Amino acid sequence: MSRTPARVLAASALCAAALLTGAACTAGQSGRTVRVPAPMATRQPGAAAAPAAALTPDQAHTALLTEADLGAGWAPTQGAATWRDGMLKAQADSSECGRLLDALYTEEPLGAPSGAHAVAAYDDGEARAQLRHQVLALHAPDVDRVLAWLRTMPQTCAAFSATTANSGVLDVRVTNLALPDTGDARQGLRVTVTDESPDTLTLDLATVRVGDDAIVLTNGTLGMPVRNATEQAVQHAVDRLTAVQRKARAQA
Repeated sequence: MSRTPARVLAASALCAAALLTGAACTAGQSGRTVRVPAPMATRQPGAAAAPAAALTPDQAHTALLTEADLGAGWAPTQGAATWRDGMLKAQADSSECGRLLDALYTEEPLGAPSGAHAVAAYDDGEARAQLRHQVLALHAPDVDRVLAWLRTMPQTCAAFSATTANSGVLDVRVTNLALPDTGDARQGLRVTVTDESPDTLTLDLATVRVGDDAIVLTNGTLGMPVRNATEQAVQHAVDRLTAVQRKARAQA
């Protein structure tokens, strides 16, 4: 596929977040991090049993995008993007829009992972771009509640201001991003953030539910992403996850 600009957290930050939840974190090649959930606590009498996770950590890792999926120019991440703190760590002028900015900054629109969770992170240094792809084992109703909230953002937070410590006042715009008709439910957003320089960050957020599992893909760059790049990455990501699910069912 064509080269795709993007953004991502460093693997060390992911591991630090994992320690706060009692989970183990291992880092591998190609900028990948796999979080292994902590052992389940003993269930209290009368409590409902939690549904089994749809994916194991190994299966989630297998479903991640690779450098071959992204094409030339991409390499394992070297850390947080230079625009990350300056243009996403901000105080919005409304609580709902602040919630969106927080989700973009932490890269956890679905909340902190509680089940199997794998991450692939890549940089395109020439384009000052980063891409981060997550695969998460969740429950369909939880994902659908977040998707319903994300669908309100182009109306609720179509245009708002936010203030940062170093970049002054930001102008933030949120629009729908059309995604391929893939998976069981999906929502895409394109967020543009302009500072007083003026530099403009364009950040695509794509969230897709596939059964009880989900993918989250962020694609950000200073400027404009390559046309259809996010959409193509989403299609590849869903195809990989679907293949892993199909193989897991066949082996069950």
